[in-house]
Amino acid sequence: MRHARFTPRDLLAALAVVVIWGLNFVAMKFALHDFTPFQLGAARFAAAVLPLVFFIRPPRLHWKWVVLFGLFQGLGQFGFLFMALKVGMTAALASVLMQTQLFFTAIFSFVLLRERATRALQAGLLLAALGLACFAMNYIAPHLDTARATTALGFVLNLGAAAMWAGSNIVARKAQQATPQFDALAFVVWSSLVPIVPFIALSMVFDDGATRWLHLASWRAVPLSTWFAIAYLGWAATTGAYGLWTALLKRHAANRVAPFGLGVPVVGLAAGMLVLGESVTAWQWAGIALVVAALACVLFGDRYLNKKSFQPLPDQHI
Repeated sequence: MRHARFTPRDLLAALAVVVIWGLNFVAMKFALHDFTPFQLGAARFAAAVLPLVFFIRPPRLHWKWVVLFGLFQGLGQFGFLFMALKVGMTAALASVLMQTQLFFTAIFSFVLLRERATRALQAGLLLAALGLACFAMNYIAPHLDTARATTALGFVLNLGAAAMWAGSNIVARKAQQATPQFDALAFVVWSSLVPIVPFIALSMVFDDGATRWLHLASWRAVPLSTWFAIAYLGWAATTGAYGLWTALLKRHAANRVAPFGLGVPVVGLAAGMLVLGESVTAWQWAGIALVVAALACVLFGDRYLNKKSFQPLPDQHI
């Protein structure tokens, strides 16, 4: 695989994704006040495809990649994440736990894409693990309010969402490898159609009073702030951010793009402080420092080690 440097445009796109996704968790919390996780999933992706689906042609690639990405990134990642936030997970901790997608992506990339990490990434992974451990220290002490705001089920569901995110990274990478003229925006928009019907079906089966949405009065009762949150989730966090993210995956190895996600909890924690009134403890500040150090190590460590960040494993012959 050709090793390409990140251009200023790539770095700007990555930072934009970090900010959008960092604010994403606050928007989810607002929207979940009025919608169930399955209803929010259907609403988010309906907003993501409208009205762009009428103006963007279907991507020219095999339909299986569109379906797989829609299932991993849509139904899987956000189905698990919305349920985690509903049953017991804070926005701040969710933004941190989602970054375990880095570890899942590294494993999946090694197994499926034959990509391996050099010493810079290995050091970055260690720093990131220490940072996540620092964040976790805030939730193992029973006297902390943030600990009582989370549950074991929410924790497990959040990790499941991170694994699904990593799976979508691999699907996007495989899709662009199989498609010479890969259109990232068309890929994201049309794959967003996939989870809508499954989310509606899950809502009809598991949500109490799901039929109330057949009445216009139920739609009118939803606050305007919730509709703004859904618009943000659909247009900014899904279509915009995932379009940028997938375009980065088109030009760079999956486990080179994934470390940028480490900046998301920094924004997520800041948003939690300013919008949700969450406080930042000493452990969280330590975690932020380690996460930023991990990102810097991954991005800039190789120039000091004089090695490429990622190299393909040699071909294996049977």
